[in-house]
Amino acid sequence: MNCESFGSEREQTVGLLSNNMEARAEAQKTKHYKALYTFATSIGVGTLILMLFWILHYRGGFAWQSNPDQQFYWHPFLMFLGMLFLYSQSMLVYRTYRTSAKKNLKLTHAAIHFLAFILSVIGLKAVFDSHNYAKTPIPNLYTLHSWIGLITVIIFATQFLAGFVTFLYPGLAGSIRKAAMPVHTAFGAGLFILALIAAISGIMEKAVWTLGSEYAHFKAEGVVFNFMGIFIALYGVLVIYLVNESDYKRTPLPEDQIALSHSE
Repeated sequence: MNCESFGSEREQTVGLLSNNMEARAEAQKTKHYKALYTFATSIGVGTLILMLFWILHYRGGFAWQSNPDQQFYWHPFLMFLGMLFLYSQSMLVYRTYRTSAKKNLKLTHAAIHFLAFILSVIGLKAVFDSHNYAKTPIPNLYTLHSWIGLITVIIFATQFLAGFVTFLYPGLAGSIRKAAMPVHTAFGAGLFILALIAAISGIMEKAVWTLGSEYAHFKAEGVVFNFMGIFIALYGVLVIYLVNESDYKRTPLPEDQIALSHSE
C-alpha cells in the first residue's frame, strides 16, 4: 500500500469519526431540547387548566354579551392562549420540528401567529364589551395593564405583517431577509416578554379588584391567582431559554440553501 492510499483511508476514517461525533452531539442536544420543551409545554397546558378551573369554579364560567360580567372571563383565557401559549409554540416551531422543510415551518409559524392574533382580538373585544355593557359602565384603558396589553397586541400585529411580507409573501430578496432576521427575532422575544408582563399584571389587578382586603387573608381563590402568576412566569422563563439557547438552534438543511439561492 502506497503512502497516498494510506493517507486517503486515514482521512476517510477521521471524517467518519468526526461525522459520528457530530451526529451524537446533535442527538444529545435534540434529546435535551425535547425534555425541556415537554416540561415547558406541560407548564403552559397546566396554566390553561388552572385558569379554566378558576373561571368555572370561582367565577361562574363563560358567557357573551348577554352577560357582560361573565363575558369578561374570555379575556384572560384567550389572551393567555393566544399571546403566550400559541405565540410561544410558534416561536419554537423551528426548533421543535428541526428536521422539517423550512418552507413548511414558515407556513406553520405564520398560521399559528395568525390564530394567536385572532384569539387576542376576540379577547380584547370581550373585555371592552364587559366594560361597556355592564350595568354601570367601567372606563377603558386607564390601567398600566391595559396600556401594556394593547401596545403588545398592536406591535404583534405589525410584527406579523412585516414578517409575512418579508419572509413569506411576496418574500423579499435573500440578502434582505438575512439582514431582517435578527431584528425579527429580537422583536419577537421582546413582544413575548411584554405579553408576560401584561398577563402577570392583569392577574394581580384582577386579584386585588375581585378579592379586595380578603386577598391578604390567604383566601383559596387568592392562592389560585398566585399560582397562575407563578406558572406564567415559569413558563415564560423556560420559553425564553429555549428560544435563545444556541445549542437548540435548527441546523439548516441542504434544501434550505437551494430555496434561498432560487429566491435571490
